[in-house]
Amino acid sequence: MKYSNVFIESFGYELAPNIVTTKELEKKLAPFFQKMGFGPGQIEALTGIKERRYWDEDHTLAEHAAIAGQRALDEADISPDKIGALVYCGVGQDGFEPATSCAVADQLNMGEDAHIYDVKSACLGVITGIVHVANEIELGNIKAGLVVSCETARQIVDSTINEINTHKNIEFYKDAIATMTGGSGAVAVLLTDGTIGNPDNRKHAIKGGVVKNAIEHHRLCNWGFEQKGMPTGSKVIMRTRAQEVLEHGLILAKKTFEEFKKEFDLPRDKPDKFIGHQVGSFHHQKFYQALNVDIQKDFCTYPFLGNVGTVSLPITAAIADERGFLQPGDFVAFIGVGSGLNCYFLGVEW
Repeated sequence: MKYSNVFIESFGYELAPNIVTTKELEKKLAPFFQKMGFGPGQIEALTGIKERRYWDEDHTLAEHAAIAGQRALDEADISPDKIGALVYCGVGQDGFEPATSCAVADQLNMGEDAHIYDVKSACLGVITGIVHVANEIELGNIKAGLVVSCETARQIVDSTINEINTHKNIEFYKDAIATMTGGSGAVAVLLTDGTIGNPDNRKHAIKGGVVKNAIEHHRLCNWGFEQKGMPTGSKVIMRTRAQEVLEHGLILAKKTFEEFKKEFDLPRDKPDKFIGHQVGSFHHQKFYQALNVDIQKDFCTYPFLGNVGTVSLPITAAIADERGFLQPGDFVAFIGVGSGLNCYFLGVEW
């Protein structure tokens, strides 16, 4: 995919208000840790995550996605009636039906002609949504589109902690530990054709990207019902064969990166910067080792936000921009591997 007429106009995000440290999670895991003889600090040493954030117990995903969306609109000085598409891209949704995007669009007072829909692609939901909206803009169907997401981790993390303490089994722990990385947050990415919005805003040109899959590995991560299908009363669980996800994900990422470099004829010193999906320290190090890329080109948020699913990559870009890590003229690669497995590399000229 290549684009000549699509820009990131602005970002908006909301940080969940409740900070939860990894030490607090380990205290909740005391029954299991004591039986296994584990000392404190194991999870932080394994993941590099010091803290993550939770929403209040009573909330909807749509309300926080709408707050992030409004901030992006305000930053760009674009009114809701100018938005041709609103796409909600979270792993989490407020229900099976209607689309969560409808509630977000209603809170933002979107016009009746806007295309309102949900996109799901595990942790790559937002980057997938960006591609959908970018295609519409490049085709000339719309001038602007808003991509939003919100993720919540409190329920699944607390439920998994209870399961770990009940099973007190090291093999079960291996399949459940990845859940402990989860965090919460909301984000919005506003895309335009460059003809509308705040003229003082620095627009970031989306040049295009490459997507590849390894769908034969779709069984390695599951967040859903304990029983197959959609049985009444079944408990929601999350299981991840983390080592296998990493191994196969690295192979897929290397293939995708090679194609990305070839497609855009990149010299050895490019891209200038990388914004990746945030999982944890071990994954982070292995990822850039596999790509043979200087890890200093990447900006990290996982130590204080954890793995915020679809929100991780775009909120990291927004914070990296705020802190001056991304500079005008940088060729930036948005990168991520999501369970399924799918991989995206998207090039943005900052």
